[in-house]
Amino acid sequence: MAFNLELGKTVTYPGRTCRTSPANSGSAGPVEIILGGFSYRSNDLDLWSKSTFRALVLPGGLLLFFTAVLAQSGSIALPAPSLSFLSCCALAGGMLLAWRFHTTRIFLALVMVYLSQQAVELFALAHKRVSVGSGIAALGVLIPLNFILVGLMEERGFTFSNISPPLMLISMQAVFVAVLVGGTDAPPVTARHAASVALPKYAYAAFAAAGLLLLARSLRSRKPADSALFWSLAACFLSLDFYPSVRISALYALAALSILAISIVETSYLFAFHDELTGLPSRRAFNDALRRLEAPYSIAVVDIDHFKSFNDTYGHNVGDQVLRLVACKLARVTGGGHAYRCGGEEFTILFPGKPTAEVAPHLEQLRHAIQTTQFHMRGSDRRQAPRGPERRSNGARSHTRKAAAIRQLAQSTTTEAISVTVSIGVASCLSGVAQTEAVLQAADKALYRAKANGRNRIEITASRRRSGGAKAAGIA
Repeated sequence: MAFNLELGKTVTYPGRTCRTSPANSGSAGPVEIILGGFSYRSNDLDLWSKSTFRALVLPGGLLLFFTAVLAQSGSIALPAPSLSFLSCCALAGGMLLAWRFHTTRIFLALVMVYLSQQAVELFALAHKRVSVGSGIAALGVLIPLNFILVGLMEERGFTFSNISPPLMLISMQAVFVAVLVGGTDAPPVTARHAASVALPKYAYAAFAAAGLLLLARSLRSRKPADSALFWSLAACFLSLDFYPSVRISALYALAALSILAISIVETSYLFAFHDELTGLPSRRAFNDALRRLEAPYSIAVVDIDHFKSFNDTYGHNVGDQVLRLVACKLARVTGGGHAYRCGGEEFTILFPGKPTAEVAPHLEQLRHAIQTTQFHMRGSDRRQAPRGPERRSNGARSHTRKAAAIRQLAQSTTTEAISVTVSIGVASCLSGVAQTEAVLQAADKALYRAKANGRNRIEITASRRRSGGAKAAGIA
C-alpha cells in the first residue's frame, strides 16, 4: 500500500486525491503529500508493490490467461450452445450478487457484456442476411465507450432511479446495432467471406484507450471491481477479435461474465477481512491468522501515542488521515511481518517463524520511519471576518483596500507541524505449547511498559521466565 510519487503529479491514496509537491525547491529529497488540508513528507513511497500486483492480476488476469490457453490449445470440447448456457448462468449469478451487494457498476457491465455476446451469436447465425462487418465495427466502438462510462461511475446505490438511465442507454445502443446491420446497403456477408470480417483500426484504438483508463483506475484504487472491469474489457476485445469462431468468442464472453461475477465475491471478502479506512487486514483476518500460527512466532502490538488528545485537538477527519498514513508504514514492515488493524489506534503485527531477537531490528526501523515522517497541518480557517450583514455594510470600500486585505490574509496562512510516534510491545512463542492469547497478553503488557517509560519506544518481553505460567507457555 505505497505509491511512487513524482513531483507535481496527482495520485489517489485509499479513496482520496493527493497532490505532490517538492518539499524543497530544486531538491530531489522528501516528497510532500497534500491530502485536502493535510500533508506529510516521506522519502520511501513506491507505487508498485506485491499487493498492487495481486490486486490487479488476481483473479481476473489469471482467469483470462487460462481461458486464452484453453482457446488456443483447442481442448474445449463443449459446443457453442453449452457455452451460451454457462454464460446465462454466470449472468444470472452475477446479477443476483450485484443486486444483493448493491454494486451498480458490475450489474451494468454484466448486462452490456451479455447483450454484446448475444449480438455476436446472432451475426454468426444470420451471416447470409445481414452485414456482419457493420455490426462488429459498431460493437468495437460501443463496448469500450460503455466500459469507460461504467468505469468512471460512482456507486450510488442499487435503486430503480440509478439503474434506469444507463439501462435505457444500453437498450438504445442494442436497437441502434440491430438497425445498422439490418438496414445497411452493403452486400450480405456469406459464409465464405465471414472469415474476412475483422475489427477496424479505430476499434483497436478505442479498446486501447479504454484499457489504459481502466488500468490506471485499477492501479490507483486497488478495488476488485475496477480490476474486473479492465480484464472483462480485455476478454470482450478477444471475443470480437476471434470472430467468426463462435466457440472461441463464446468462451471469452463467458470469461468476461465470470470475471465480473467473481469480483463481487472478492469485494465482499475485502469488506469482511479488511479495514475500510486503512486498507489493512481487520481483526477478523487477524483472528484467522492467529489460529494458523505455529511456533516459533512473534506478536507486536503497535499503538499511536496520544491519539485521543490528537483527535480532540485537530478533529476526527485529520485523525483518520493519520491512521491511514501510519497504516501505510505498517503495511511495509520488513522481516516478514503482516500488519493488522485491530481497532481504534491499535495495530498488531505477526511475524511467523521469528523470535523477538530477529524482529526487534525491523520494528525499530518501523518506529524510526514513523517518527521521522513529517506531518503538516494547514491553517483550516482563512476567513478572518464572519459572513453576515456587517460584511455587506462594508461593500462601499474601494477595490484597492479589498485587494490589500486579501493579500494580507493569504500571507497570514501558516502550516503547523505535527509529530506522530508509536509505542510497540513485543512477545514471542518459542515452543509449541504456548497459547496465542497468552502471547498476545504478554505483548500488551510490554506495550503498557513502553507507554509508562515515555512512549515512542519498543519494549520486549523479558527472555527469562518470571513465572511458572510464562515458563509453561514458552513465552519470551
